[in-house]
This record gives sequence, structure tokens and C-alpha cells, in this order.
Amino acid sequence: MIEEVTVLVERRNFPSGLFLEVDESIDRLLLIPRPNGQAFQQNFDDIWTSLMDANVVSIGIYGMGGVGKTTLARHVHDKLKESLRHVYWVTVSQEFSIYKLQTDIARELNPDITCENDEGKMAAKLFQEFQKKKRFVLILDDVWERIDAEKIGIPSKMDGSKLVITSRLEKVCHRMCCKKIIKVNTLSKQEALDLFLKTLDCGEPSLEVKICKKMVKRCGGLPLAIITLAGSMTGVIDIHEWKDASEGLKKSCLGRADMKDEVLPILLYSYHRLRDKRLKSCFLNCSLYPEDFRISREELIQHFMLEELMERRLSWEAEFNQGHAILNQLVRACLLETDSDGRLKMHDLIREMAIGITKDNPPRYMVKAGLHLKELPEEQKWTEDLDKVSLMDNSIEEISPGTSPKCPSLSTLILRENPLRLIADCFFTQMCGLRTLDLSETEIESLPNSISDLVKLNALVLSGCFRLVSVPSLEKLKELRYLELSFTSVEEVPQGMESLTNLKRLSLLCDRLKMIPTGTLRRLTHLQLLEWPDHLDVLMEEVETLKQLQVLRCRLNSVRDLNRLINSRRNFKPLYFYDITVGSREMVKLRKRSGPCKFLYFGENGLMESSLDTDKNMLPQDIEYLCFCSSGLSGCLLDEFPTLSSARDLKECGIMAEDKIECITRLEEEQQSRGVPFQSLKRLHLMELPNLIGLFKWEAVAAPLPRGTFSCLRWLDICGCHKIKKVFPQSLVHNFHNLEHLGVGNCAQMEEIIEDDKNEGADITLPRLKTFYLENLPQVKSICKGKMICDSIESVSLGDIKNIKEFPLYLPLLDGQLSPPSRLASIYVTGDKEWWESLEWPQHNAKNVLQRLVRFQIDGTPGMYFWNKEWNAQLIWMLRRQERGKANAKVVL
Repeated sequence: MIEEVTVLVERRNFPSGLFLEVDESIDRLLLIPRPNGQAFQQNFDDIWTSLMDANVVSIGIYGMGGVGKTTLARHVHDKLKESLRHVYWVTVSQEFSIYKLQTDIARELNPDITCENDEGKMAAKLFQEFQKKKRFVLILDDVWERIDAEKIGIPSKMDGSKLVITSRLEKVCHRMCCKKIIKVNTLSKQEALDLFLKTLDCGEPSLEVKICKKMVKRCGGLPLAIITLAGSMTGVIDIHEWKDASEGLKKSCLGRADMKDEVLPILLYSYHRLRDKRLKSCFLNCSLYPEDFRISREELIQHFMLEELMERRLSWEAEFNQGHAILNQLVRACLLETDSDGRLKMHDLIREMAIGITKDNPPRYMVKAGLHLKELPEEQKWTEDLDKVSLMDNSIEEISPGTSPKCPSLSTLILRENPLRLIADCFFTQMCGLRTLDLSETEIESLPNSISDLVKLNALVLSGCFRLVSVPSLEKLKELRYLELSFTSVEEVPQGMESLTNLKRLSLLCDRLKMIPTGTLRRLTHLQLLEWPDHLDVLMEEVETLKQLQVLRCRLNSVRDLNRLINSRRNFKPLYFYDITVGSREMVKLRKRSGPCKFLYFGENGLMESSLDTDKNMLPQDIEYLCFCSSGLSGCLLDEFPTLSSARDLKECGIMAEDKIECITRLEEEQQSRGVPFQSLKRLHLMELPNLIGLFKWEAVAAPLPRGTFSCLRWLDICGCHKIKKVFPQSLVHNFHNLEHLGVGNCAQMEEIIEDDKNEGADITLPRLKTFYLENLPQVKSICKGKMICDSIESVSLGDIKNIKEFPLYLPLLDGQLSPPSRLASIYVTGDKEWWESLEWPQHNAKNVLQRLVRFQIDGTPGMYFWNKEWNAQLIWMLRRQERGKANAKVVL
């Protein structure tokens, strides 16, 4: 203020008298009630820590509209004002312009700044003004696009200066190079209820808290909606009025007058900021799913593909990439949410907003998904201008005769996940524009003949209709591109399928399907996805002609067919996704793999008809998951499949119930010519391999193991391999430096886990090992000769390893005192407590230090603590089979 007085004195110009009017914007606080809750405090603390960090010059706060970003930033502003004079708050206009923002900032910095019409000159003035402040924090609220700080006049790297922005768009924070980005999430159930009651300002209301909880739930944890709703109920004491309000919220939360005025415009603005029409269409289509429905990314992308909402791309992979890009944009715009499993959902109010948009404006939707309807909506709801109808996940059992909605513009009808058994033949007769029909997971036994006349139909989805036995002729459906019949009971392919020359996706995973007529596939030249069941034999000559094929799920008779398929694809686009069985697959895969992948399974006798000696067994170079189960694999895995040396995408390999395999790779003089095998492998499972002698087999003159081999391996399981005597030698420990899990069990001749091949008794360091399980190893005498250093260890499980006299785990020192590894949570010991008490340790008192972590288990089923939860079921099953004397137990990934 003194500086301003000096300037005016020098000018000798006092237009308003001698006294300056204090600029309240400089010192004002943005006083608002402080929200309660752990999430708010955590976000506040994160921002405050970043503000105190000299390396963080810019902070981004993002989240959906009404979630509390501005409230959080205002409290940061007020806290800063307690110790820093130069803290400035500017709300960025939704109609953003550089000049408008410059004038708003100037007004906050110094009301006396003369505004220039030239943006460059204005930027120079602002820059000079900021430099005078030396230390300042500028908070820009509600930013919708990247702001070039230099063009505005904001110093970007000035010592002591900080920039904080709030935005609904995560990408804005990234584009403005924010060093710290914080997402503000919706409130938990308890925090939401607390905010509601606090806003009511009456403590515990004199009514049932159940009603409050129901009303608050409809707000989906959105603070703005909760405050608005609570404000409208303040002073209401009549229980009947509360119940009426609660009932009204079931139909629509945003339909209330207060919500429509206060909340809806904020949510709508996020939608209107989507400038790409395709992006808007994809967003609106997400509302076709039921409330709180969690959808996998792959399902949503395939829905976009069925609806042809995206730009057409040349390959399946390109379409999936485009789909992920669209979903990422919607997530970053906070219009979709991601859960811990990576699935997506719409916030309840966002979904209600989307349904409201499509209810009142073209293209018009009717969404009645997940409402437990037992009948179709009444006839007047089926208006002629409807574009999409979703009735999924209801309780509709029948579409009775005489039901024929007049909907000539209807393009999408979703009836999936209903106990639907009967559809009247006339139902589709007035839906001449229908392009997508989804009847999946219904109990329909046959389809009405009127489907045969839906000549504009693009997608017919019948997957999961396990009662479906017949489909009418599809000969007229020349536009059909997607036909899904998997997991139905059809015995014959639909009549006229050979005429569907535009078909891009054909899914026929039907257990009762008798055959695919010869010559059918050859005519479907546009096929990009093809799936047929394991029991069917399909001529490779026909598959080889499908030049555009990119996704394949099938069974092949022999490895010769696999070689033919691999050779044929060299002339065409590579397969983007495949799940191929060679031989037979009796077991269901237990391990789940998220998203499209490249999986090859050699089942029973899959290698019995191996190719001629002149032709090596081939594998796709881009294979990601590989499994052998009773396939006839013998000798050395790498000898059987030399191309594994160059399979750089292989992530997981399982070998089960193979009687003849002896090793994974041989170390021989010519090893160098093989390249670096298994350099990307992350998981290796070896189970029920009676002749396996080890991971490696040394020849008389052996080259060293390439350093990259197994260098990415994180998970190693060995179970039921009775000839193996060691897991790996001490000299190769460096190859396993990324190992996180090591489990060895039920190996009758195992003598030492890590062999001391150099007789040095050297220490063993596995820096990333988290879980270490040993079970049922009657001959094992040693884990390793030296100390075992595993600072990252989290869990140890030991059972029936009575010949081990010393446990070599080396404990760290904390403040000069022996201490358990910081992450170690439990040591499970199955059976003999006396054995544990007799164990020796490399450090005095180590056993006493660890005693509080020990959990003794009663003798029972071996392996109860052997594997992580994904593998418990299959391990116990295998061991029980073995105990009953059944050979060749089959467990697959």
C-alpha cells in the first residue's frame, strides 16, 4: 500500500482525494465452511506439501463438476493468506480469451494497472508486476483449456512463485505441465451423510436416518448435489414430506427444481465441452447400461464398434486403440469413472444427465435398464422418433402376440439379460430401420421369422442364449457385419450364412454345433474375427484365405496346422488377438487375463503328430501366454520350439502334466547362437512333471546362461516335479534379481533350493522377493549355504521340510537393534512346532525377533498357504488327485 501512495505522490494526481481506497481484493479471504472428512484433509495436505516443495512450481486439481475442487482451492488460498501477502485468486471465464484473463489478473494484482489493448504489451506489464512481488501464489479456478503462461505474462520459473489450477479435465493439468496433479473424488457414504446432516444444521434430524441415507445415496457422493438437496430440506420437519421427497428422488434427482437450477447446468457444461460429435455419441451410449453398472473397457469398445460410433480403421487393433483413446478422454473429462479393477461406470447424476439429454433431444433414447420391469413399457412410450431403446437387465419373460411398436427410426434395441422366452412374430415388423439387436443372455428358444426381414440389420447379438436352438434364415440380411451365436444350443449354422459377404465378426463357440459347411468360410472374405468351438474340425485351406482376419479363437488338430497358419499369416496382417488350442482342451482356464491377448494352448496329444524333422515346430513371434498340458512335450522345451529364443513378448508360461520333459533350456557350447530366451517372461509354472531334472541342463562344455534370460521373471512355481534337486545355482542368482514369488512344493528329491555350485557359501540377495513358500519337500536339507538377504519379503510359508536345520533369512538392523524386514507380515508354519523351535539362524536372537509374526497351522491339506489366492484351488485339487493315485492331473492357466 505504501508503494501505491508513493506512486500517487510522485504523480501529484489525487482524483479521489488524498486517501487511497483500500483494495479489498488484495487481502480478502474466501471464507467458506471447512468440509469435514479424511479425503478432504488428505488432498489439502498433499497440496500444502507440494506448495512447500521448491521443486514443485505448478499444481493441478481436477475432478468432475460439483465435486469440491473450488472449495478445496479456496481453503488452500485462505491458509496461504495467513503467512503470505501475495496470494491471488482468479476465476477463468468459460468464454476464455487471453485478454480477458489478463485484465482479470491485473485487477487482482494492482487495480491501478492501465489495461492495454495489445496482448503482448499487457503480458509485459503483468510480468513486471509479478516480478515486484518476488514470492506469490496464483490460483486459476475452472480452467478448461491450456493457458500459455508466457502469453498471459505469468512467470513460469520464478523462484518462490507457484501456480495452482483447478479443472474438470485431467488433460489440462498435463498440458499445463503441472508437476503435481491431484484428483478430487466423490465422498464416501459416511462423508456424504455427514455433509448432508451438517448442511441441514440440525445435528441428528428428528426423523429416520434411513430416509436421509436413501436421499444422500441418490447424490452419488457429489458435494454440490448433497448441499443443494440438504438446503432444500432445511426446516422441513414433517416426516411425510421427507418420505415424499425421498420417493421423488427415486425417479429423478436432477428433476427437482433446486437440482435443475444449481447442479444440472454444471454437469451439462462438461458434456457441451465435448466438441467431437463421435465423443458425445460414445458418452451417451454409456447411459444405456443400468445404474452403477461396471463395464469392462473391452465390452464398451466392442459396443462402440457394433454401433459404428467410431471412425472406421483398417485394423482391429487400430479400432481398439481408438476406443481406448475415446474412453480415456471421457475419463479425463470426469464423465466416466474407473474402479480398482479398471472397469468403467457412470456417476449416477452424470448418467441421469445423459438420459435427460437423450430424452428431450434427438437422437432420442428410451432407457429402462435394470429397473426390474416385468413387461415392456406401455405402447405410448414407443414413439416414432426413438433411436435407441435399452431394456437390459430386467425381468421381462414374454413379448406377447399383438405387440408391434411403430418405431421406424429405431436403430438399436437392447433386450439382453432378461428371462425372455417368447417374442411375438409381429414385434419387429414396424422396426424397419433396426441396425443393432442385442438379445444376449436371454432364455429365448427360437427367434421370430420377422427377423429375416430386418434388411438393415448390422449386428445380431445372441451370445449366452443357452436355450436357443434355431435361428431363421439370414439370407436377406446383406448388411449384417456382426453375428454372435456363442454359448447357444444351435446345432446348425443359420440358413443363408454363406450369403453374408459383409460379415466382419462371426462368433460360433457353440457346444452343439455339428459342422460349418465346407466352402462357407471361404466366401466370408471380410471376416476380421472368427471363433469356432474346440470339438469342430475346420479346413485350414479355408482359414488361410481370410486375408483380413485379425482375431481368432479356435482349436487346431495338430502342430502341423499351427505351422500352416503361422506361415499363411506372413502374407497378411498379423493377428491382433488369438486364443488357439492345439490338440484338446479339457480344463477351463483358471487364470484370468485382462483384455485381448495372444494365447496358445497345447492340450492333450497336441504334439503327438509333430511336424517332420525338416520343419521345426513353430510359434507366433508375438505370443504372450503359452501353456502345455499332457501335450506330449519331451526333452528340452527350447529344443522342441527353437523360436522361443526370439519370442520377446512372452509373459507367462505354464507346463503341466507332461511326463517326458526334462528341462526348459540346455546350456551348451552353441548357446550363443540361440539368442536370449525368456528375456520377457514374468511368470513360470511347472506342475506335475515327473522327469523334470531342472530349469537348465548342463552339457559337458557349456556356455554361460545369457544374462537377460529370466531377467524379468517375477513368479516361479514348481510343484510335483520329483526328480528336480535344485531350483537354480548360486552362480545364476543375478538372472533372477526381479523374482517376487518363489514357491516349491511336493518335490520328492529336492535337496537344495539355491545350490552352492561354487562352494563359496556366498550370500544370496533377492532384492524384490515378496513371497517365499516351501511345502512338502522331504529330502530338502538346505535353502542356501550363505545368508539370504530379502529386505522386501512380505510372507513366508513353510510346511513339511523337517530336514532343514537352518533358516538363512538375514535380518536388518534398525537403530542398532535386530529387526524383521519392514514389509514382513507373517510366517506360516504348518505342522511341527518343535521343528520351528529347533531351527538355527545366521543371527543370534533372530527367532525371538520374528516370533510375533509366526502363525502355526494344524496339519491338513498340503498347500493351503502355498500359492496366492489365484492358485489355491487348483493346487489343492491337484494334490488331492495325486493322493488318490490318479496320474496325469491336468491344471491349466
